[in-house]
Amino acid sequence: MAQNKVTEEYGSLVFSDADMRQRLPKPTYKELNRVIKENKPIDLDIANEVAHAMKEWALEKGATHFTHWFQPLNGITSEKHDSFMTPQEDGTVLMAFSGKELVQGEPDASSFPNGGLRATFEARGYTVWDPMSPAFIKDEVLCIPTAFISYTGEALDKKTPLLRSEVALETQAKRVLALFGREPKRVVTTVGPEQEYFLIKESDFEARADLRLCGRTLFGAEPCKGQELEEHYFGAIRPSVNAFMKELDDELWKLAIPAKTKHNEVAPCQHELAPVFEQGSLAIDNNLLTMEKLKLLATNYGFACLEHEKPFAYVNGSGKHDNWSMSADGRNLLEPGPHPEDNLQFLVFLACLIAAVDEHADLLRMSVASAGNDHRLGANEAPPAIVSVFLGDALSPVVDALIRKEHAEAHEGELMDLGVPALPDIFRDNTDRNRTSPFAFTGNKFEFRMPGSQQNLADCNVVLNTAVAEQCERFCDYVANCSDEDFYAVAMRFVRHTFRDHHKVIFDGNGYSDQWEAEAERRGLPNLRTTPEALPALIDPANIALFEKYSVLDEAECHARYIAKAEKYAKLINIEANVMVHMARHEYLPAIIDYSGDIATAVATKAELGIEAAVEKQLAKTLTAGIDSIYELAAELDAKNSEARKIADPTERDLVYRDNVIPAMESLRAAVDSMETICSKDCWPVPSYNDMLFYV
Repeated sequence: MAQNKVTEEYGSLVFSDADMRQRLPKPTYKELNRVIKENKPIDLDIANEVAHAMKEWALEKGATHFTHWFQPLNGITSEKHDSFMTPQEDGTVLMAFSGKELVQGEPDASSFPNGGLRATFEARGYTVWDPMSPAFIKDEVLCIPTAFISYTGEALDKKTPLLRSEVALETQAKRVLALFGREPKRVVTTVGPEQEYFLIKESDFEARADLRLCGRTLFGAEPCKGQELEEHYFGAIRPSVNAFMKELDDELWKLAIPAKTKHNEVAPCQHELAPVFEQGSLAIDNNLLTMEKLKLLATNYGFACLEHEKPFAYVNGSGKHDNWSMSADGRNLLEPGPHPEDNLQFLVFLACLIAAVDEHADLLRMSVASAGNDHRLGANEAPPAIVSVFLGDALSPVVDALIRKEHAEAHEGELMDLGVPALPDIFRDNTDRNRTSPFAFTGNKFEFRMPGSQQNLADCNVVLNTAVAEQCERFCDYVANCSDEDFYAVAMRFVRHTFRDHHKVIFDGNGYSDQWEAEAERRGLPNLRTTPEALPALIDPANIALFEKYSVLDEAECHARYIAKAEKYAKLINIEANVMVHMARHEYLPAIIDYSGDIATAVATKAELGIEAAVEKQLAKTLTAGIDSIYELAAELDAKNSEARKIADPTERDLVYRDNVIPAMESLRAAVDSMETICSKDCWPVPSYNDMLFYV
């Protein structure tokens, strides 16, 4: 896409508001716009007209099929393609698409993760059109974003509870705003997902079973060079990667995905893409599309895109930062203004947010828990597993002063003179950024930094939206109970008391330090280090009650999601253990045995010549000991994995995988990696870290 065509082709593959305005009768367009802008129900007659216009538009774009595009609990997107073609008795065909086909589909619901909500023989499920997320064309298929529910109405996807949580938050936020004399038509969340990923040579990817089957390296000795020189971060983008990024931008822009920023990340071969923020559920849809395009387009340039949280040891892993805020008719509710200490509306929403994070830190940690993210959280590259809030110089003094019933002015930004006349003075922000904080205020939004790179942000936003809705309702009830008092005085008292009661979750220091872990324990903050520790929060009775109160998830849906997440954790570790055993037995052991044989032959040959060959003898002994160790450790891992698979209870099974299988995996890896450091490069059966991370 030429630069001067960007504005012309932006959104060309999306059935946009402009397309609807052009193709629909004015009354129909007006009604559909009301549905989208005001979250109102849609009439089937309107859906029929929309379906016809959508079909005609799609046919003009070359589409031949349509699909209901949805997000099952396996964490990816799914689609079943149906042709527009309808055979006629005279042997011809019509290209037809009805409102019923637009509004509702019927995929098989039994083969997706359901956490026990559906039996295998209960196959019927429904996809339901989400008109708030626009239809788009991908690979000549009209894709219709949908929710996915069971035959009896339970949510089988990640989108349905997300949309419910957005309704809950909007309802309660409007109540808060009404107390300030505002009546907006819509209150929505805004989300800007920053997506990190790795690009390696496709040939290296194909040569390693662990990368192909698990998305990460299960073996690999430490490379001679890592990221210690810090030259990759924001460095010049190599031409082949830049060409890939350019095509990626072009394809995303055609889908109206507002990709804005791209750069090299800290680790070698690591990169990041960040869009302009959008309405919450739409931003998450677009992030899932972005992840798909990253993988598909990488192959055009001989790359494989790795979206795993920790594809390589010894260097940084990949996250997906969730930049979250709320907006009322386009006005950001987390915009503090020049004097936040006097901005009561902002302070109320800030207090609600801090209380939400503190009271439901366990749920937030649960929402980002996964086998992959366990490798990343707590390392010096990502926030710790302890949930805390960073406010910075702009807001911390205000919060502290309010708790003391004092008035404090926020730290104001200032101009900085760089001492060079030709360089203009620059404006310094009124707060720094804290990369170690899980939940950091960044000027007019909060950045939730805990999600992993391959995760669907719906999970954490469901928790965040619901938790904030609860606190907004708490504020409204507090005001109602003090109706005979001055509103300003009541609201300020609520803010002060909330900051006081939840001050323990506020931390502006170094989240990586050992001192913080000890301090967090003293404060009573949860430190759920691993997925098996974090997941049970989802079925805690108090948390189930929270979701049920706001009609986001019922008890059965909570338990189903717990089972699905617990099973996924065990299945992923099982697959990794299987791959490790397979690679050890079928790739590493044969290679090391062959190499040790060559060394032994060299020893024997030199002995015939009367040469001592002391180094070769020692090397042969070390290799033989390594072979024995790998053989035994592979058998041990195989046995422990087999025993773990037999456990029926998902909670117990996850704990056994964490406590027994993962340590056995680590021991096998250490044994193999130690052999890599002494074996000839020519004999090693897979590309090394030195090869994969530092290609030309």
